[in-house]
Amino acid sequence: MPNRLRHALIIDDHPLFCDALSMTLRMIVGIDAVSVAQDLGTAIAKVEADPGHDVILLDLNLPDVSGLDGLIRLKQAAGRVPVIVVSSLSEASVMRAAIAAGAAGFVPKHSPREVFQQAFQTIADGQVYLPDEIGTDAAPDEAGTERETAVERLAQLTRQQMKILELICEGKLNKQIAHDLTIAEATVKAHITAIMRKLGVQSRTQAVLIAQRANFGNLLQDG
Repeated sequence: MPNRLRHALIIDDHPLFCDALSMTLRMIVGIDAVSVAQDLGTAIAKVEADPGHDVILLDLNLPDVSGLDGLIRLKQAAGRVPVIVVSSLSEASVMRAAIAAGAAGFVPKHSPREVFQQAFQTIADGQVYLPDEIGTDAAPDEAGTERETAVERLAQLTRQQMKILELICEGKLNKQIAHDLTIAEATVKAHITAIMRKLGVQSRTQAVLIAQRANFGNLLQDG
């Protein structure tokens, strides 16, 4: 395999699935080393401590995060390392939104081994992998297109800006955010201005609405 992927990180809180996926990666894909994290926080710490991962496999449902927020945060920490979403969800809306958020591929958990092999080959070649069945699904409607655009904008935020947006979603004021992050209130205001510019909105309320579009409920509601 050209540009062979050798070291994988699996982020999933189901030990039996991790064991099965690790075996598949070693025997079918040819991965040499596999490490595992059961939540996003642990995974990000591993990525920051060890820059040697060649590929990351991410479940979207984790104990400390649910939805595309986790993918966006992981991509910010992982940089150029490709992230493959491996999820029990296989709705076209979720797949398209994951790619819009920066995933290098999407593989449903129920996929046979050959699909994982094909996905890794595609990603090793520098391309994005999506399962064949997504081509049979209807194209996204106007709401779906707007949602994917929102996800793409969220993916442009820095890690600090994502933290601030998360606190805004919790209803915290600038002074409280400054205290929580140990930064000046003027710095918070500057970040909020940048957040609204990147999201293309004029108010905190509109920013919160865009952030909410990255959760599963809204993804599946009209997907």
